[in-house]
Amino acid sequence: MLSSSSTAVKNLSLKRRLCFLLKLVCFVSSVLIFCEFLIYYVVIIQCRWPNVKGGAHMTEKETSASVLKAIILADTHLLGEIKGHWLDKLRREWQMERSFQTALWLLQPDIVFILGDVFDEGKWSSPQAWADDVRRFRKMFKHSALTELVVIAGNHDIGFHYEMTTYKVNRFEKIFNFTSGKLITRKGINFVLVNSVAMEGDGCAVCRTSEAKLVALSHKLNCSQQKPNHSNKRCSDVEKLPASEPILLQHYPLYRKSDAECTGEDSAPPEEKNIPFKEKYDVLSQEASQKLLWWFQPRLILSGHTHSACEVLHAGKIPEISVPSFSWRNRNNPSFIMGSITPTDFSLQKCFLPFESRVFTIYCAAGALLVILVLAHVQLLTPPFYFAQRLISKHKAV
Repeated sequence: MLSSSSTAVKNLSLKRRLCFLLKLVCFVSSVLIFCEFLIYYVVIIQCRWPNVKGGAHMTEKETSASVLKAIILADTHLLGEIKGHWLDKLRREWQMERSFQTALWLLQPDIVFILGDVFDEGKWSSPQAWADDVRRFRKMFKHSALTELVVIAGNHDIGFHYEMTTYKVNRFEKIFNFTSGKLITRKGINFVLVNSVAMEGDGCAVCRTSEAKLVALSHKLNCSQQKPNHSNKRCSDVEKLPASEPILLQHYPLYRKSDAECTGEDSAPPEEKNIPFKEKYDVLSQEASQKLLWWFQPRLILSGHTHSACEVLHAGKIPEISVPSFSWRNRNNPSFIMGSITPTDFSLQKCFLPFESRVFTIYCAAGALLVILVLAHVQLLTPPFYFAQRLISKHKAV
């Protein structure tokens, strides 16, 4: 009889332990699933495509046909084999992959632009390391045939001007089908892709080729925007393009003195805003900037490189948006730009990704709660109601 009772108590104790263990596993799994998967949906689902003029009065079918939905991001900086620690790679690349794939699924853009510095060590990586970096990039940023991906060259992809070689430029162009001075026209909207690293102006081989393509493209665009009855012999044999004013896409920002005038929660930190920018390193030179403005008279310029957000006006009328880094290695609050664009107008909206500090806080709170539950279960930490009950019992005994 005693043996049977003892066995029953043991079985009950074992069941309680297994039940508690199962609860702990469910708790830990829930926290992991939320922080590493669901949180991206919770945050990005709050982002909405901005409306352009007339967009609010269009039907869904008309909007889909006339408005180009574009996502713009920059500076992913996939770590390489030299400086990249495997754990850092794993964490950052998972964060960016989940963010990108979630954004594609929820927002369904027509086109995605990445404004350079896709890789961190492309400027010096070996052929084998380059191939591995490209493989990881394709896995992270895979997309359906319904979405087009366009990648711009940055200084970390092909090197700063003094490191840039024809081999590195050709290697990048072969993978991403990128050439400086390339025109992409979608839904009547002209996008000009600029290799801003090649805008040094010193006559180097890559620079000469790049500038020649830009000048030729500028001529085509200018001729296409002239009125049909405008008599100009220089434009008589030129292929006509859509008459839409172009949007420039490049890695380096146009010249500005510093980020002192930049505002917003994802602008540069206060201690960095007043640091003067170095021409041809932090921003394009004044000469190269004036050339691009004069050649194209763009209606919008999108750039990266600084890792922080900024909005400036050039010549008092041409806006430039510096897109912050997409990597948590560079920012606690990465983001991307959502653009609704037509041949005559555009509207931009920023979409923030989960703050890494908040994810870390969730993990810390969950870890503390887990420790408390385990200690309470093994009676190393007395639950409050048991503690109160013992105090009452002692008081009655006295």
